[in-house]
Amino acid sequence: MKKVGRFEKVGYLQFHDSIRADDPGAYRFAEREIERIYEELKLPTRSSSKSAGYDFYSPFDFDLRPNESIIIPTGIKVHIKDGWFLGCFPRSGLGFKYSVMLSNTVGIIDGDYISTDNEGHIFCKLINRSIDNKQMPMRRGQGFMQGIFLPFGVTEDDEADGVRIGGLGSSDKNSDIILNGQTSIFNN
Repeated sequence: MKKVGRFEKVGYLQFHDSIRADDPGAYRFAEREIERIYEELKLPTRSSSKSAGYDFYSPFDFDLRPNESIIIPTGIKVHIKDGWFLGCFPRSGLGFKYSVMLSNTVGIIDGDYISTDNEGHIFCKLINRSIDNKQMPMRRGQGFMQGIFLPFGVTEDDEADGVRIGGLGSSDKNSDIILNGQTSIFNN
């Protein structure tokens, strides 16, 4: 197997600001608790030598009720070799048991996301679509998402030379792509 990536924690201040900023109602952690959560963040791992997916682990406990969603700042970033990306998917068991899915169905982490203004911090938004009215319990350290490294190709006439500077969802924003040293006036 090819070695194409490396997971690391984002810096503490990035994690701290992320856990405080996303949804003030969702995270009510004291400063010491945020420090503890950060120190105990576990890098994604595969559960066996034949596993394709790297499990991402919940940084804190939560319960996800039917028709509710939660944004999870993972505290993780990834370095990826050229020609590859990280696809993020829900853990199979969560989808099967609770109808939990990622809000964007599949997350795409590009190789240049690591160099963005948020350090490449990977976030996940889970939604509980349970038609059986099942609440999904998630405990700290439990797997909730899996990342799979996948190769990609480009067209023969591809001339993309932009440089990403923005974070989540930025590749279609005018001010977050630099082309030939100048900010693009066109969407990517």
